Amino acid sequence: MTGHRDLSSRHNPADTDRPAAVGRRDALSLAADIRAGATDPAAVLERAIDRIATLNPRLNAVVSTRFDAARAEVEAGLPDGPLRGVPIVIKNLGTDVAGQPATDGSRLFADVVATVDSAIVQRYRAAGMVVLGTTNVPELGKSTTTESVLYGSCRNPWNPDYSTGGSSGGSAAAVAAGMVPVAHATDGGGSIRIPAAMCGLVGLKPSRGRVPTWPHPAALAAPISYHHAVTTTVRDSAALLDAVAGHVPGDAYGAPTPTRPFLDEAAIDPGRLRVGVMRTAPGPFPTDPDCSAAVDRTAALLDGLGHEVIEVGLGLDVIEAMIALGDIMGAQLHAKIEDRLARLGRELREDDLEPWTLRILDNSRSLTAPRLSRALETAQRTGWRVAELFAGAGIDALLLPTVPATTPELGFLDVTDPESMWTRSSSFSAATSLFNLSGQPAISLPLGTDRRGLPVGVQLVADYAREDLLLRLSGQLESAAPWSTVAPGFDGW
Repeated sequence: MTGHRDLSSRHNPADTDRPAAVGRRDALSLAADIRAGATDPAAVLERAIDRIATLNPRLNAVVSTRFDAARAEVEAGLPDGPLRGVPIVIKNLGTDVAGQPATDGSRLFADVVATVDSAIVQRYRAAGMVVLGTTNVPELGKSTTTESVLYGSCRNPWNPDYSTGGSSGGSAAAVAAGMVPVAHATDGGGSIRIPAAMCGLVGLKPSRGRVPTWPHPAALAAPISYHHAVTTTVRDSAALLDAVAGHVPGDAYGAPTPTRPFLDEAAIDPGRLRVGVMRTAPGPFPTDPDCSAAVDRTAALLDGLGHEVIEVGLGLDVIEAMIALGDIMGAQLHAKIEDRLARLGRELREDDLEPWTLRILDNSRSLTAPRLSRALETAQRTGWRVAELFAGAGIDALLLPTVPATTPELGFLDVTDPESMWTRSSSFSAATSLFNLSGQPAISLPLGTDRRGLPVGVQLVADYAREDLLLRLSGQLESAAPWSTVAPGFDGW
């Protein structure tokens, strides 16, 4: 029976007023110290600015800053929200920070400057957070590594020769290096979860409609692209979700209102759950033994915690699903580029887009209305099939690898070489993109390392709108097998 856990032996995720030791604080502990007077927002801000200035030249995680504006906001007084004084950076893709570049990582949009704050940024500010700038992304989010021609490669704090993943690679690198305690991220095929897995972080993709996308309607992309964050702890992810969840009037999608705060859920015992396990990623893509081993260890941990663990299969045509997602995202890309060129009053130039983006654009030009309709139908069928797994097989959560491959070296996913990208890129999102189509919430937890000592993520999926269950189970796993808050050699908060 579900109930409250005895938390006497560990830090209560809901106890935000208990100060923590400097260097081991998450965002909530930092906010608690500010509230208690142990530090103040101005000192925290200057510490974050110094860290970005010192570390970013090596990692290339942050691509625009607003330090003076942030100082003025702190001096004027921040809203008395639950995260007052906590610094954050915003992913530079489909999310606006007024006055900051809105390039989406592309030379075609290099001179675009945002005029308003996106709804999620407004809600961060209302919670008392301080926005310091925007983060590196691959061009238009179309890669699972953050290596663009416009901004250059973002480097993994665990090893700077390796990728951060994508497309939220800049956000993940900023958090894993301790530049900021949390960062905004988005996920259109795994773009929160993949960088979280590769950088040793918590990365939650919420349910469809949980977090608004205003002011970007993105009619085709919106059902499969999600806003949230990368964090060092489960409770930070829960607290940030509390801060931003809820529809904007007129939204096409809206998730059910939770019965209690997500932060409270992270402190609740999940009870005895039935967890379905997939040791390998669905579909034809090979799964690295290190990734399967992380799933095996997590399954054993779940068993030891009293859960029933069974092997399951999805019963989906993974290739069909991935093609459908590609068609939907390709059509949205085509519309976005056409609209941009119309505003510029010119044709596309050779150096406007990277070769990989051009290949996706060229493919989208052959899309027909029936084919796009079938892609959307595939998305719906995928949602039904995943829901049937929870209802028909009687499972509460699904455990599988976040990424079936280990973190690649920089250059392995080469956006200037479309042929190699075709053959190499799909495997990195094979285990994540299905849940973008289906709409269920999914989280990556840093519960493994590979033979090189780089992080490996495991993914938990719950039924639609069951972030509560996902956070309960994730919080339990974090308590049983705590992970490092930042990459080796970097300072936490």
